Amino acid sequence: MSDTKQKILDAASALFLEGGARALSVRAIAKRADMSTIGIYSHFKGKQGILDALFIQAAHLVADAMEAGDKTEDPKAAMMAAAAAYVDFAEKHAAHYRLFFGESDPDYTPSAEAQDIARAAYKKLLRHAALLLPEGASPEKVQETALGFWALQHGFVGLTRHAVSAHAGINDWRKLILDTVAAHIDGFLAEKG
Repeated sequence: MSDTKQKILDAASALFLEGGARALSVRAIAKRADMSTIGIYSHFKGKQGILDALFIQAAHLVADAMEAGDKTEDPKAAMMAAAAAYVDFAEKHAAHYRLFFGESDPDYTPSAEAQDIARAAYKKLLRHAALLLPEGASPEKVQETALGFWALQHGFVGLTRHAVSAHAGINDWRKLILDTVAAHIDGFLAEKG
């Protein structure tokens, strides 16, 4: 990706963090990127093109997080690696995380490419979840398990962004999240074994 395109996406990310999807307009992005609106349109097809580029970047980051678990066949190590990478993604790429997991422009629909990358990431999570279950577990049970882990992590990440987190007395949210995921994994492995 060209430096100019990345500069535009960085400006859009910063605006998104400040004001959500409502803060994104070609004019506001151009101002933040210190370029003309024509410059924005020459690199992207307006706001929708920028949102799609950000969503695609986010989908790749999520896929990379899930891929962290592909380096081992050990069920616990695989899920823990994916969970750690997911938490790191949420922390390091807050705008991408928020865009990917629900806070988007109501008029934006991810492109087919973006949806394909997102589905690939989800399939990796399904593979990790399947390793925690007895062989031959139904697809519904695998999906339920995967969604449970996703919701667990997503809920914790959401709490870290909520005003209550400052008053919760938690010094290390990452450790709390990963310890909770590990305990959840241990429960599945105890049932399996």
